[in-house]
Amino acid sequence: MPDGRTAGSSRAFELLEPLVRAATVRVHAPRGGYDNPGNDWSGPTWGSGFFIAPGWVLTCAHVVGEGGAAMRLAGREIGITFQAGPDGTAGTVAGRVECVLPERLEERRPGRRALWDLPDLALVRVLAPVSHACVWLTDRPGPRLEEAAYFGCTEELGIREITGRTTRLRGIAANGAAIRLGDDDEIEAGMSGGPVVDLARGEVVGVVKARRPGGGGGLAVSVAQLRTLPLAATGQTGLYRRVMQAHDLYHYDRHLSDLDSRRTWTDVHEELAAADRSGYGGRPAYGGRVRLTPGERTTLCGLLAELPPPGSSEAVRDLAEQARGEEPDSALPAPLSWRDGLGLLHDAPGAGGEAAAMLRYATGVSVADHREPPAPGADDELWDWVRSTAERLWRPLRRELGELRDQGLAERERRRRTHTGQGARGRGRGAGGLPTGPSVLLEVWAHGWEDVYDWRVSVLAGPARPERVTPVAAGVRVAPAALPEALRAPLAEGFRRCDTHEAAALLEVAVQPELFGLPVDEWTVSGGVPVGVQRPVVLRHPDGAGGPAAAGRWARVQAGPLLDQRADCARGRPRSPSPGWLAGLAGNTVPVLCRAAAAEPTLGALHSVRDVGYGVLVGRRPPPGPEVSCAPFHRGLREELAGAGRGAVLPLRFQALRGRAHGADPDAYWAAGLALVWDDPARALPEDEPLQGDL
Repeated sequence: MPDGRTAGSSRAFELLEPLVRAATVRVHAPRGGYDNPGNDWSGPTWGSGFFIAPGWVLTCAHVVGEGGAAMRLAGREIGITFQAGPDGTAGTVAGRVECVLPERLEERRPGRRALWDLPDLALVRVLAPVSHACVWLTDRPGPRLEEAAYFGCTEELGIREITGRTTRLRGIAANGAAIRLGDDDEIEAGMSGGPVVDLARGEVVGVVKARRPGGGGGLAVSVAQLRTLPLAATGQTGLYRRVMQAHDLYHYDRHLSDLDSRRTWTDVHEELAAADRSGYGGRPAYGGRVRLTPGERTTLCGLLAELPPPGSSEAVRDLAEQARGEEPDSALPAPLSWRDGLGLLHDAPGAGGEAAAMLRYATGVSVADHREPPAPGADDELWDWVRSTAERLWRPLRRELGELRDQGLAERERRRRTHTGQGARGRGRGAGGLPTGPSVLLEVWAHGWEDVYDWRVSVLAGPARPERVTPVAAGVRVAPAALPEALRAPLAEGFRRCDTHEAAALLEVAVQPELFGLPVDEWTVSGGVPVGVQRPVVLRHPDGAGGPAAAGRWARVQAGPLLDQRADCARGRPRSPSPGWLAGLAGNTVPVLCRAAAAEPTLGALHSVRDVGYGVLVGRRPPPGPEVSCAPFHRGLREELAGAGRGAVLPLRFQALRGRAHGADPDAYWAAGLALVWDDPARALPEDEPLQGDL
């Protein structure tokens, strides 16, 4: 151990080292065939990795990218050498790269010796059933700056082996995606992809990424970046949730098993907690603060993993907020699993502190509307454990949790009666239309004197809580061509927070009419599929639809039948509609604007339509050339509006139209650049002033 380590960290390293080394692997070129239990230490080392769940290895993307610059990363087969037995014997197996982060690495791979884009992670699936150890991953969304150790494959003294060195976490970078490692020791090349362990808490917090040129220390990637794994398709469980569920069940099973006398991670956590003596398992007065014991934490994570995953990230955040008594930090990565919700409850304020908050949270989960029926008795088993644990701690807490449980059961039954056939937590589609839950809001402002934009991404809680706005990210002075890349990560984070297993959340784009031509629906955020194909996308006037007739017109359009009306052209020739003419149209009319959104007379028509009170109108971006006839657009749109019958279904029907056009359906070519203005009075926009760039 280097000088300067405390006695506590020295003991922690001694306890944790065997567990971490047993789960750390060497990554190298694959051998021929999968069934090869022998020890393959031949050939160059590409880097390191570590098992995070049975059959799953986490490493860096640049590690699996070694030795094949022209080869695709996802789907590539690699060799993995790991500790196959308690005696330290090694085995080798093939693995397949399931995905890399960020996804765009496939198209924008860095040059040789260049630093790969964050988060620079790869998830590898083992291609043969093997017995191996797994690390314990932190549930905290961000690391504490504590003493730590990092592990990986080294060749010191000519011996190729897994070793560890100690250091201190010195800070974070890239908005928390990266962790700075101190220069207490040197990071060798083969250690890339290895685990970084918080010695105070005995949990893996990062993945070794890079070393500083000419000195010690370097960078690691926060394991919380695993939450940015590609979003799951509707109705499917995402890869992140599946892997973390397997992680928690592995440690739960090991904790309960009496068949093996070797130390488990939970055993070591118990020893670390005994040395720490900072509230683990204590029984202070109800107003005091105490933590669950490591055994209780492992059991709770296992019981939560026995349940179906949450229907949405917002469901987890809501329960964590209720349990903690305050809103979680909105800058943290979206919690995607029940386990992630526990990570939001550390050091909770209020009566009982962290332990009480986690038991309140578990009580909420036990009465939640799950995305699918849980295994028989799984939710009751969770509640029985919560009740018995609360009794061991404080009797008043047991009474409080019993009341929460009764209220939750009654509320769940009421939701099921009221929202029969709808999704998780009653957030289905309103009358066959848009999801009634949270939506993502993108606001963009143009600088009038130069061609740059300010932007902001937020989460709107939905019509049930119109005053709730949660910021995600913001930026200033971005060039038009750079907007899609600047907004890729913030939009992805917003979608992770709002999407449910049943439906992709609505994206609302609030811009002035001059920016209605912004091709947001054509941008790609995840999976290479345009946003407008993955989810409904609508435009909003920042000030909403004006005029005293707005509410009446909105209601008429929602009820249908729909009438289309050309607003800015007459048989292909541009015209400027007068406010009086627009006001005289029937209340169930949908104005159609086929000209370029930023050009006159359409720009004036957009303002006039809004002032008269039309909350729903249809437009399109400029066609490839001015000579292109608008007749196919109007003809196709008339049929689409007639088929829709009412306004409530238009956002979803337009999403389907974009999907057909993206899939090269010749009958949908007319829909290219289609835009829907949707000023729903139930979805209030924030009243904050626009961002201001540098003066």
